[in-house]
Amino acid sequence: MTLTRAHPRHITHVDSRQGVPGLADDTDKARMEALQARIDAAKATQAPKPHTEEHYSQAQLAWRMVIELVAGLGIGFGIGYGLDALFGTTPWLMIVFIFLGLAAGVKTMMRSAAEVQAKQVAKAAGEDGESDDGR
Repeated sequence: MTLTRAHPRHITHVDSRQGVPGLADDTDKARMEALQARIDAAKATQAPKPHTEEHYSQAQLAWRMVIELVAGLGIGFGIGYGLDALFGTTPWLMIVFIFLGLAAGVKTMMRSAAEVQAKQVAKAAGEDGESDDGR
């Protein structure tokens, strides 16, 4: 097998076995099958694991709730400050909207806590049902 340069960017392949019918096809086919097997094996080792139900740690849940509360406060502060600047009622609307943001943040936190509790109750009910053998 020899390589020749047809163009600086292109390398052409000249096969010395081209004159023998069937020889190049059989060996190329075997090489391609071996290469495909190696590629499949490499893909199998790097394949992502199947998606399973995510289990959140208590720290992740706590951070989620803290972020929800702070987001509510921040949005309330921003709206109140903006309205105060617009209407010239300097501290009053900011104070009102901070409390509204706090209430919204607490409501969102309570909804998240209820969601987590519902998942835990459903999980516990599923475990109790399996160990009870349906009696």
